[in-house]
Amino acid sequence: RGGIIDVYSPEQDRPVRIDFFGDEIETIRKFDPETQRSSTPMEEALLLPLTETPVTEKLLTAINNRLTRAGEAGAALEGSEQPRELRTTYGEATVFPGWEFYAPVAGANSDLLALLGPTTRVFVEEPAMVKNQGERWWNKLEQAHDRAAIGSLVRAEDIYLSPWDLEDRVRRMPGIELDQLGAVDVLDTQVDALSGIEIPTRPTTRFHGSIPALVEQLRSLMNQDSRIVLSAPNQGEVERLAGLLQEYKVPYRIGSRTQTSSGSATVYDETTYLSSSANTPVIVRAAILNGVHVLDLDQATARQLVVYGAQDLQDEADIAPRRTFKKSKTSAFVSDFRDLAMGDYVVHVEHGIAQYQGLRTIDQEGIPLELMILEFAEGAKLYVPLTRLDLIQKYRSTDTGPAPELNRLGSQQWAKTKARVKKAMQDMTDELLKLYAQRKAAQGFAFSPDSNLMREFEDAFDYNETDDQLSAIADIKRDMETTQPMDRLLCGDVGYGKTEVAMRAAFKAVQDSKQVAVLTPTTVLSFQHYESFKKRFAKFPVTVEMISRFRTAKEQKKIAEDAAAGKIDILIGTHRLLSKDLTFQDLGLLIVDEEQRFGVRHKERMKQFRAHLDVLSMSATPIPRTLHMSLVGLRDMSVIETPPKDRMAIQTIVAKFDEKIVRTAIEMELERSGQVYFVHNRVETIYDIASRIRELTPQARVVVAHGQMGEAELERVMLAFMHHEYDVLVATSIIENGLDIPLANTILINRADRHGLSELYQLRGRVGRSNRRAYSYLLIPPETELTEVARRRLAALKEFSDLGAGFKIAALDLELRGAGNMLGGEQSGHIEAIGFEMYTSMLEEAVAKMKGEEKQERQPVQLNLGISLRIDSDYIEEENQRLRMYKRIAGAANDAELADVRAELIDRYGTLPDSVLNLLSAAELRLTAERLCVSQIDRKRTQIELAKKKENVEMLHVRFDPKSMIDPGELMKLVARYAKRGAQFSPQGVLRWPLSSAKAEDVLAETRSLLEQLVLRPA
Repeated sequence: RGGIIDVYSPEQDRPVRIDFFGDEIETIRKFDPETQRSSTPMEEALLLPLTETPVTEKLLTAINNRLTRAGEAGAALEGSEQPRELRTTYGEATVFPGWEFYAPVAGANSDLLALLGPTTRVFVEEPAMVKNQGERWWNKLEQAHDRAAIGSLVRAEDIYLSPWDLEDRVRRMPGIELDQLGAVDVLDTQVDALSGIEIPTRPTTRFHGSIPALVEQLRSLMNQDSRIVLSAPNQGEVERLAGLLQEYKVPYRIGSRTQTSSGSATVYDETTYLSSSANTPVIVRAAILNGVHVLDLDQATARQLVVYGAQDLQDEADIAPRRTFKKSKTSAFVSDFRDLAMGDYVVHVEHGIAQYQGLRTIDQEGIPLELMILEFAEGAKLYVPLTRLDLIQKYRSTDTGPAPELNRLGSQQWAKTKARVKKAMQDMTDELLKLYAQRKAAQGFAFSPDSNLMREFEDAFDYNETDDQLSAIADIKRDMETTQPMDRLLCGDVGYGKTEVAMRAAFKAVQDSKQVAVLTPTTVLSFQHYESFKKRFAKFPVTVEMISRFRTAKEQKKIAEDAAAGKIDILIGTHRLLSKDLTFQDLGLLIVDEEQRFGVRHKERMKQFRAHLDVLSMSATPIPRTLHMSLVGLRDMSVIETPPKDRMAIQTIVAKFDEKIVRTAIEMELERSGQVYFVHNRVETIYDIASRIRELTPQARVVVAHGQMGEAELERVMLAFMHHEYDVLVATSIIENGLDIPLANTILINRADRHGLSELYQLRGRVGRSNRRAYSYLLIPPETELTEVARRRLAALKEFSDLGAGFKIAALDLELRGAGNMLGGEQSGHIEAIGFEMYTSMLEEAVAKMKGEEKQERQPVQLNLGISLRIDSDYIEEENQRLRMYKRIAGAANDAELADVRAELIDRYGTLPDSVLNLLSAAELRLTAERLCVSQIDRKRTQIELAKKKENVEMLHVRFDPKSMIDPGELMKLVARYAKRGAQFSPQGVLRWPLSSAKAEDVLAETRSLLEQLVLRPA
């Protein structure tokens, strides 16, 4: 862009922005790809190519010659012409997909060991296992080569080092083999006395999160005079361990690598520790996963050294530092025009719903003016200057159904619609006020603060909590410890850790001898919760039970009796839990999962519980941040937006349906013991597809699921898939929302062109729920059969296969549907009538009014200064980017927001041209005029009498809003002071103000000067 180049090099954590002056680099700065703002200046940046092999003309020509020769030889053998595809792909020396595979055959050979050099020390861990694994991998490689049918064009040994080559190379380098069992040395058969050192060690005990067991072992080791080191990956963990040992009265010291002032009672440095004979446990900050127990550290005294790693204390503990994820600012793209296209629906704040018909530039008195064309009902057109884009919003609704109806320009229809929605909101907030008054008055049970047992339960959690989880847990505990009944909604995607938060709430309730009911919409979800609760509570005296169709009538009766007698602490089930015949001895907490999926009758029953019980509802449908903000005060809500630490973006592949691709995708997933979803949305042909998949991959266990199956049968299939009894699930798009199957990490969606963008987004979200890379294959027919809409949709998917903007749009549609679910049917209707953004701002006003904080309505100001206020296309070329900037300038609510836009423009697009400077200055004037309740400023050539002579003078005509607080006395004094220059105040209430020049910068400066001289009445 002009003199600015943005480059994202594969080895860098952030892209860099290079600013040129002519041919010289002025600055290099890193920038944030999401906000596009630059930060750290750098002296230099290394930009590497996105290839494994450096690209050279010579290499490409060699590959091209080799492939052309091989192609012709193959064609001659088959007695046919050379395949057209091969000719066009390798016709000239260019880079093509997968070209690196052919690089070795053209003489480009390099491998890691060769690059490291002959003196590099190589450690081989468990040599026998390494050799075994290498040979197995090589066999797979050769099988894959045979299947690919590329003959001798490229062989496996051209690309990879075989296990035997590797062994030979490693033997020639200095190194050490680490063998835990001390078995026969594989890589070197001549073992002499000096080459092996035996260290008597054994693995440390694992405590699986049990603190009492750890404390007992520490005391026993201290009695044996052992040296004990406990490692913790971060400072927080060091402090947590220290706190636990203190609670159990176990003496400890903190280990420090650096020298400390001698005689410190709590801190040891390394030297002091090694020279002393202390047996006090030392906590050190170190990234050790599994520890070691060294049996005779000192043969004279037979002392032992025991080092505990993070996973010895907790099973799934993590030693890698957390990546910090930025929270998505949904609000930043709700009304953003980054995806606005011709024909899209928009909302004009004053006139209603219209269709966007592109941009047009007209000439207004010699000044180019860029306009947005909006088409209303009956073909009526409205031209909106881009400086007024604050009046335009993109139309979004919770419904994906038919298009909205266009409003008629100049009719009262839009005003009536807004009034109707406003009235409905008023009714909703009144009803909520009543409900809140009742809740405040209601007396629930106040749970006691956390005990040691609660802390132990929290410490037994296998992972590090995310910040969002911690804040949700704190919110819930605070709610539970007051007498007012809790009613909190917990939102977050599947696998983001909502269940752990719910379990802690359940434990808190059980610890105060209260019972907990966990309510789920389906039997399969019940079962999933039952298994995870049972596992998590296994080490604690808590009874977990499930009531569902999977239990016999006799078992159900027994469970109901136990619940009534108080023998069950946590009961999980479907709406069976709400039936009148099931009673609890002392129910203290109701946890509802996927609340939006229950029917009206069940919701009414839950409402009765809410009056006196603590209720925690969970939802996996994301809720838009904007809505969340506007609903604050209407419902207590906690949002978990941070994905777990190792979560990777899903790799999305768009491909023509090809049996080879299907087979390879399934086999690759099965090779890592995973599971596969195959989505086929036609029930009539689903069994044929399943049979074909069985033929393609005979080793896979395939099962079918679709909505026309009986409920019990469908549940049986889903549970069997959950328990890994099957490898491939061929299903329609009913794959259950909310299910968490970490092993399923490949999804193939057949005829992806027939699905909507947000539906594809939701289907794609079924995979990628663990720390493995997940793959999503969107299979489409040959392109000739694709509709234009489908082609555009798939292009968006492919382009934004990461967590990028196209998917943010799809995610947004999904969130809006989530919002519709949460607000209920009637409110969804209102969102459709006026669009989501308008709805949100009106809701915010209604809520503010309910809280007694009336929002000041912004006064629209019309500025017609007769100067060029525009962002030229040669400054920002991309139309949507330009529209976004116009909208941000027009919508800025204060000077700070304008300053922010100015800084971003300079940062991203370079020095501001005059027309953009004028646009920003005019926006500042608009804000000042707004504060003074000035409604309009026009620049006109006006005939006035000066020194008894009539003259045509450039003047400002300033009109005031009736609500204006300008002091009339001061205004008259101002007019009198400048009367000689032609200042007047007309009987119609218009201030006429003379200008000394028609130059743009002078007009802006003099307008600013006038506004600064206007004085408000004292309040």
